[in-house]
Amino acid sequence: MPFDKAKADYTINFIQCLKLTDDFYGQPFLLQPWQKTMISEFYGTVKENGFRQYHYLYQELPKKNGKSQLAAALGLYHTFGDGSYDGEVYVCAADKDNASIVFNAALSMLKQSPYLMKRAKIKESQKIIIDKVTHTTFKVLSAEAYSKHGYKPTCVIFDELHAQPNRDLWDVMTFGSGSARKQPVYIVLTTAGDDPDRVSIGWEIHEKARRIYEARRGNTMYADNPTWLPFIYGLGGDAEKIKDIDIYDEKLWYECNPSLGVTIDIDTLREEAMDAKSSPAAERLFRWLRLNQWISVKLVGWLPLSEWDATVREKPDLKGKKCWAGGDLSATTDLTCLTLTFPPQEGLPFWYQLYFPWITEEKMREREQRDGVPFSQWVKDGYVHVTPGRTIDYEWVAEIILQLGIIYKIQWVGLDPWQAQFIEKILTDNGVKVAEIPQDVKNISPAMKKYEKLLLDRKLYHEDNPAARWNFGNVRLYTDANDNYKADKHKSIGRIDITVSAIISIAMHMAQPAKTSIFYAPKI
Repeated sequence: MPFDKAKADYTINFIQCLKLTDDFYGQPFLLQPWQKTMISEFYGTVKENGFRQYHYLYQELPKKNGKSQLAAALGLYHTFGDGSYDGEVYVCAADKDNASIVFNAALSMLKQSPYLMKRAKIKESQKIIIDKVTHTTFKVLSAEAYSKHGYKPTCVIFDELHAQPNRDLWDVMTFGSGSARKQPVYIVLTTAGDDPDRVSIGWEIHEKARRIYEARRGNTMYADNPTWLPFIYGLGGDAEKIKDIDIYDEKLWYECNPSLGVTIDIDTLREEAMDAKSSPAAERLFRWLRLNQWISVKLVGWLPLSEWDATVREKPDLKGKKCWAGGDLSATTDLTCLTLTFPPQEGLPFWYQLYFPWITEEKMREREQRDGVPFSQWVKDGYVHVTPGRTIDYEWVAEIILQLGIIYKIQWVGLDPWQAQFIEKILTDNGVKVAEIPQDVKNISPAMKKYEKLLLDRKLYHEDNPAARWNFGNVRLYTDANDNYKADKHKSIGRIDITVSAIISIAMHMAQPAKTSIFYAPKI
């Protein structure tokens, strides 16, 4: 792709004419080598028509590497230096406090530049800066206060995307909002997130950027996107791959923190590393904030999500294979789910599970807000399925099960007795063998312990379904005096219905009712 060195140098020179804030107040904004490389490539790479090649700049790195000051400087560049007239520059943050950090940094830089101050009109109470020459407006938005329409940005900067409480502000600011501009810019400056469930917009965009990053380094599993430029520093989010890395190796610290020794002192990391060695909670923070590791372990729970992640496997050819089904049924707010468990058999040397969760169409958005997870995106991606209306249509679900029975050899369907009567008759009338699996600890504990052992021994694998992963991470246990346990919906945080259906399917396989020519619905 063509490279325009003059355009790259102009952006770098503009930023380096600014002065820093906070502990470095008054010092010239001398970009670090890694920052120069990033800015040069983003602003200097052009298309044949001379416009910028890249629209999205994604930069992910640990705390205290200068993200907020760079966000402020880039915001000022697009306000005063980019040459756009009637432009709109937005810095987006998760809340008002975080938004104030970026605005205050930009305001301090502005006040230290007499030339820019002559051109600036400042509305400090509204957190707005206006270039009186180009009429371009710099404004800070938070997820707590923004309009849903009317934006025509020339530049959008997301500071700490991982902290956004939902995807709404991202969608409003990026979906079609810059289509009226010749070369809109979207910049993400963020740290990894504390998001074990992998449901945040921060994780979604991290994964998109990572796959583009991998594609440009020859990984044919992923597709490139020529409008994105990703820069990622840190350990990432694959707990299985990084579990054996020595997090106390100081060489690793420098690799993860490109500004170590400049914006953050090595002694600070040494002190924090000492705390991390003696405290799991401190180690968690050290991995997250200093090594930019996406957190995959909740503070409490059943099994760590790293066990789920380690057993993700591409779906094998299961057509015509024997399986046992487990269903967890609901009427309104819960998920309804069917899990198919395939034990080892000819052509399949391991256990494998497929998940089929459903939610009601009318309540999907309400659930998305309540549970804080992207149900609509999961539906769009095919991970969750929608049933029409406000309550689960069991005739519709039964029809899906019957269709699955054509593809796979479903031996038995095990159901939670609650609401089972709605679906048992439909299935049994169509020749499907159905059994009720009571959800008391005596009946469920053996299946849950077997499920746990199969996962830990790496004998059971499953498809990569983020909704199922979220449910798995939400599970909390009820335990009796005999060390029997089951998933407890009352103690668990968030939905666990998909995991419950997976356990029921294991219980159904363990029950193995006697063969009979009569189809019925016995209680196991």
